[in-house]
Amino acid sequence: ALALMMKKSSEIILEDLKKLSEVLLKKAKEHKYTLCIGRTHGIHAEPMTLGLKFILWFDETERNIKRIERAKETISVGKLSGAVGTYSNINPKIEELVCKKLGLKADKISTQIIQRDRHAEYLTSLSIVASSLEKFATEIRNLQRTDLREAEEYFSEKQKGSSAMPHKRNPITCERISGLARLVRANALASLENITLWHERDISHSSVERVILPDSTITVDYCLNKFTEIVDKLLIYPQNMKNNLKKTGGLIFSQRILISLVSKGISRNDAYLWVQRNAMKRWLNNEDFKENIHKDEDIKKYFIDKSIPKKCKIEIIENKLKPIFSREAYVFISILMEHEVIDILPDILVFYKEIRDNEYNNIIRVRIIAADNIDNETIEDIIKTVKCFSNKEIVYSTE
Repeated sequence: ALALMMKKSSEIILEDLKKLSEVLLKKAKEHKYTLCIGRTHGIHAEPMTLGLKFILWFDETERNIKRIERAKETISVGKLSGAVGTYSNINPKIEELVCKKLGLKADKISTQIIQRDRHAEYLTSLSIVASSLEKFATEIRNLQRTDLREAEEYFSEKQKGSSAMPHKRNPITCERISGLARLVRANALASLENITLWHERDISHSSVERVILPDSTITVDYCLNKFTEIVDKLLIYPQNMKNNLKKTGGLIFSQRILISLVSKGISRNDAYLWVQRNAMKRWLNNEDFKENIHKDEDIKKYFIDKSIPKKCKIEIIENKLKPIFSREAYVFISILMEHEVIDILPDILVFYKEIRDNEYNNIIRVRIIAADNIDNETIEDIIKTVKCFSNKEIVYSTE
């Protein structure tokens, strides 16, 4: 009976996970080019997109689906093998027939009970799901902070954030999920303790399971449904994301400049020190990072005027994300300028806007790296777009 309940519960959890997966994928596609700052250690790192956060969560949810499917398979077993597993008063074929009728597999070897490592796998799998939800919810809680305010839980007109402070909009449901995840993990620890029993069986596990199995399953089911609703109704503020991108005055492009210097033959250690000293002036004295880079005696001799700003375009990262969002056919377009290569979006309209806004008027070669099924019309559109912005003869090749 317990195996049947756990099997049916697994099926409910799987349905919940699939619904969450669908919503996350929808949001990932919707915001795959919504620019925001990536943070490591809580500090601004490099530009990314909100869609990348969602697609990361989607991928983790897909793994959780597989975990629960494996756990379901593991706990979908039964036994009728007698008091110590020797079939002393029953034919093993009866066990096989009964289990088959119930939609279970007969356990290969058992004692008086099904071994509790199976139940521990089920509960630890639930705890991983709960931990994933807490991870996602914690990100939303951080993005909802007043000093960031890039996203927040849906807040209805009649909702109250605080009984004392009328202005508050608190991420209460995400906080609830974070708290409940701790209970599920604690229950998983109890399930691991249940694996050890005396000889062929004692009942020290039984009283624990009467609490942890229903509680963990119901809690994860609740959290999955709540978080799916949170993501579906999530309030997102792209303008705040853009404002935050500008907050450090271009420091987020330090690695791009570092790599450019290294590509010109500078040792990585020297290039790092050159860029870092200018970055520290921004951090400590609020000096203009880009201006200082241009004035730096060591750096400026390796760049022609205006070449550094071109390398510091937030929009460039969008093309890098294309293969992450889709493993299907895609196009990479590289524009060879007089002094550098700039990557451009595969989407023709965005591509057109990019070269228009940045006045790319010295294009001399286009290289198209494409999947086999790219059509000639698309290639022609790309070339026509490029020719609108160049008086020079353009050479192009496809790979």
